[in-house]
Amino acid sequence: MPSGPITAADWTRAAKILASAGNDRSDQICLACHVRPDADALGSMLGLAQALQTRGRRVIASFGDSPFEVPAILRFLPGLDLLRPPADVPARPQVMVTLDAAGIDRLGALAPAAADAAELIVLDHHASNTGFGTVNLVDPAAAATAVLACELIDRLGIPLTPDVALCVYAGLVTDTGSFKFSSTTPGVHELAARLLRTGIDPALVSRHLYDTAPFGYLGMLARALDRAQLDAEACGGLGLVWTTVTRADRGPLPMDAAESVIDEVRKTAEAEVAVVLKEDDRGDWQVSVRSKELIDVAKACTALGGGGHARAAGFSASGGPDAAVSALKVLLDER
Repeated sequence: MPSGPITAADWTRAAKILASAGNDRSDQICLACHVRPDADALGSMLGLAQALQTRGRRVIASFGDSPFEVPAILRFLPGLDLLRPPADVPARPQVMVTLDAAGIDRLGALAPAAADAAELIVLDHHASNTGFGTVNLVDPAAAATAVLACELIDRLGIPLTPDVALCVYAGLVTDTGSFKFSSTTPGVHELAARLLRTGIDPALVSRHLYDTAPFGYLGMLARALDRAQLDAEACGGLGLVWTTVTRADRGPLPMDAAESVIDEVRKTAEAEVAVVLKEDDRGDWQVSVRSKELIDVAKACTALGGGGHARAAGFSASGGPDAAVSALKVLLDER
C-alpha cells in the first residue's frame, strides 16, 4: 500500500520522468489501464496520452484484454487511434504509466511489462492500491483517476484541448455516478466547469454512457430483473439484493452490455447492498457489488480476490453464483 498522500516530490518526479521520455520510437511512453476498462480507466489513459502527444512525445496506449476490443459505449472517446494490442507493447518499457489499476494483476496481459518497466508511474484512486510502481500517485480521496490524470497534465504544463477534456470528463462523470455520489465535492464541480469551458458537449457524454443500448439489452435486463432475489436479513438486517446475467441472457451482446444492470438493481429500497453476477464467455462470473452508505464492500471483495471502492467494488468467481453470493454474505455480515 502507498505510505501516505501524494507528495509534491512525487508529482515532481513523475513530471520529470515524463518530460524527458518518449522522444523517439525506441523510447515510447507506454500507458496501460485495467482490463475490461470503464470510462475512468480508458478516459484517463486516452486523455493523458493525447496531452503527451501534443508535446511531441511518442506514446502507446493499451489494456491487457484478449480479445482486445474497446467497449461499445466508449468508442466515442477521442484518441482511440493511439491504442495498440498488448502484443505491441514493449516487453521492458523505459517508462510506463498505469491508470485506474489497484494492483499489477489488474493489468492482465500487460502485467509482465509493468513489472519489468524501468520507471512505472501508478496513477490511481483505489484505497486498495498495492503501491506497485516506482512512483505511486495514489489518492483514495480523489473522485476519479481522471482527476489525478488532469492534475498530472497540469503539472506537465500542458493546456487542456477539447479532446483531452472530453476524455477526462467521461471519467469524472462515470466515477461520480453523474455527480450523484458522495465523492462529488465542490472541487469536482469546479473541475467539471473547467472541462466544459473547453467547449465539450456534456449531452454527448451522457448519451453514449447512459442513454444508448442495443435493443437486445432490454430483454437481457428483463430476464436479469425477473430472477432478482432479496435477502432482507443479510448484511446484519440491512438487506442484500442480487441477480445474475448469464451468457444466454446476453446472447450476441458483449460483456460490457451488462455493466449497467447493477444501476437498476441497486435502486431496491429494502437493500443496502446490491450484487450482479455476470457470466463471461469462459463461464466465470464477474461480480459487481454496490452499497448505499453503511457498508464498505471493498473490504469484502478484496478478501475474495477483488477490490474497489467502499461503495463500489467487485471480484471474480469460478464457481456457481450461489456459492459466490453465500461467501460474500458471510463477509458482509462480519462488517
